Amino acid sequence: METTSNSNSRRKFLGAIALGATASTIGILTNPIYANTPELDIKRMNDSDEWFKKIKGDHRIVYDGSKPHAGFPIIWNWAYYLSNNETGTADENMTAMTVLRHDAIPFAFEDRLWEKYPMAEVFNVKKSDGTAYKRNPYYEPQDGDFPLPIIDGIKRMQERGAMFCVCDLAIKVYSNAVASKMNLDPTEVYNDWVSGILPNIQSVPSGVWALGRAQEHGCGYIFAGE
Repeated sequence: METTSNSNSRRKFLGAIALGATASTIGILTNPIYANTPELDIKRMNDSDEWFKKIKGDHRIVYDGSKPHAGFPIIWNWAYYLSNNETGTADENMTAMTVLRHDAIPFAFEDRLWEKYPMAEVFNVKKSDGTAYKRNPYYEPQDGDFPLPIIDGIKRMQERGAMFCVCDLAIKVYSNAVASKMNLDPTEVYNDWVSGILPNIQSVPSGVWALGRAQEHGCGYIFAGE
């Protein structure tokens, strides 16, 4: 059972993370991590523009995944394919994209990062019993991760043609805040998070940039809340 002291310490840690993220956002243009990665950012932006050319089909939608929302940024992606299939549209004739930004970025990360950093606590991703996940629950979901066992996770949805991207701006902000509170080097943590992005999830300059690009490519916009 968690002691009052431990509970208070955890709350202080999470509060400091939130404050650190806010401070990093305010001072984002002067954050040294940006000065250290200009070429990587330019390449990633070019790759991102090319990636959007993969959008296909007569039916196109982009989901704005700004928060975990109990997995709904992924659930609505799956629901789009399900309902279109039921009304006669094949997977090949549609694209659903989910933009993982702001507090939803950990869904783009491999389990290794969830084990190494306090992802579940920083981003408030908990199991039904209230305990914190030590793995990404929505890439290859296990029993109980989604409200229904038939819901496909990110990996399976990618196989069906769905597209997922993650906000590099949010990765910079949150990795910097977490590094600060864990007494780690911000650049090393940022690079570690980038290296832990799951296969075929595209890093984009920012989530809002990606939402704009998706709509320019014919995707309708839907907020991916509950």
